[in-house]
Amino acid sequence: MEQKSVLLVDDERIILETLRTDLSHHDYDVDTVESGEEALRCMAKKPYNLLITDLIMEGMGGIELLEKARKMNPFMAVCLLTGYADLTSAIDALRLGADDYLIKPCDSEELILRAQRALKREELRKKVNYYENILPVCAVCKKIRDDSGMEPGKGNWIGLDEYLKKKTGIKIEVARCGKCSAKLDKAGEM
Repeated sequence: MEQKSVLLVDDERIILETLRTDLSHHDYDVDTVESGEEALRCMAKKPYNLLITDLIMEGMGGIELLEKARKMNPFMAVCLLTGYADLTSAIDALRLGADDYLIKPCDSEELILRAQRALKREELRKKVNYYENILPVCAVCKKIRDDSGMEPGKGNWIGLDEYLKKKTGIKIEVARCGKCSAKLDKAGEM
């Protein structure tokens, strides 16, 4: 199983060390930073599966970091951590796509459980994206099912040249590669 990477963001060093220790004991690859700005620099260099960030920090807070992180990696799981729990910030966080909202101090078992749950959501988002972007091609005639603007699986089967023209506006010039030309020439000789 692939080791999951976690980025912890908190302006309190003791919180970072405690959470890092808890997550590392469960075989997570954990990096820690003390600000939202540092977190963005780390995310630009390395893909993370899970971001756990404090809600209230100097400079960039957790909500702003959540928004920017989602733009950088829409699949990454995000959990917000706060010592100042209030319903409004929890709703805002969930509305913006946070996977969970944890209250400090966070029990080690609870942290691991919530991290696992958030990572399952991350995996599910990746799978959904993968399956939504598979282009259905007929194994026999090689036509493509165009599901644009309709329920998946209900589209019309059209040829590759028609599909590409529809999607790109470019007319396809029909040609043959050297290998196919040689096969056709050989078949014509028989």
